[in-house]
Amino acid sequence: MNLSTRQLRAFVALADEKHFTRAAQRCHLTQPAFSALIRTLEDAAGVRLFDRNTRNVELTAEGRVMDASARRLLGELDLVVEDLRDYAARRRGHVTIAALPSLAAGWLPALLARFHQDYPGITLQLRDALLDPCLDMVQSGAADFAVAAQRADMTDLESEFLHADRFFLVCRKDHPLAGRDEVRLRDLARWPLIQLARGSSVRRYLDEALGPKSPQPLLEVEHLATVTGLVLAGMGISVVPAMTLFHFQRDQLAIKPLAGKPLTRPLYLVRREGRALSVAAQTLYDLLREHVNELGV
Repeated sequence: MNLSTRQLRAFVALADEKHFTRAAQRCHLTQPAFSALIRTLEDAAGVRLFDRNTRNVELTAEGRVMDASARRLLGELDLVVEDLRDYAARRRGHVTIAALPSLAAGWLPALLARFHQDYPGITLQLRDALLDPCLDMVQSGAADFAVAAQRADMTDLESEFLHADRFFLVCRKDHPLAGRDEVRLRDLARWPLIQLARGSSVRRYLDEALGPKSPQPLLEVEHLATVTGLVLAGMGISVVPAMTLFHFQRDQLAIKPLAGKPLTRPLYLVRREGRALSVAAQTLYDLLREHVNELGV
């Protein structure tokens, strides 16, 4: 039996009012239209639900069975509608965002704090990870979207360009390169190089820029804080993108732009192809897009 919410509400109204005219008014229907609606409900049920006489209307035994179920169904439906309204109004919701560690630590915190202040009922989850895990989370649906670079295989993903993150040389202030007016990428080859691991987006773009003659790094590490410590100790120099420079704001270190054609790491908002974001996720996505100017150096 297919029942509509319109029929269920008409049934409950008549059970409450015990009068066709008052029940019809409550449902904002004419009495003939209301009577026809009750009639189609009884026809669909295959039983009489109301006893009618000239003075009142009463539920039959089958109608009393229907009454409890109808009220339960309408109550559950009202809860669903209320929940949906809360989600649509951004009073409730959940967003999981994946982000490269440099973005998760540098650009995102202030924006996430703003989002949480505006929408305290929406729960946030930030997954900071290297490039492949970031994109894998989006592909699998474990994250709504990512702020990351691209990789060779972008199957089932679509990306929106955000910013070209420019690379800089970082070294100790007593290093010979720190005193140069101009440092080019080729000038780095003769110095010990501290690099992030190959799984990082930083390393991928740097290897591509340096080409097949890329020097073997002295050390490869997983975390930017380790790069900072090694450069501070005089173990070598490093080349890192602008979004990571907050790690290197130290009195003993020099930060220098590279001369020539800018070496950059393109950054994107990445989501699953052909999939709509939830209202909460779309709101955060739009907030990040609106504040892309804060990425620049």
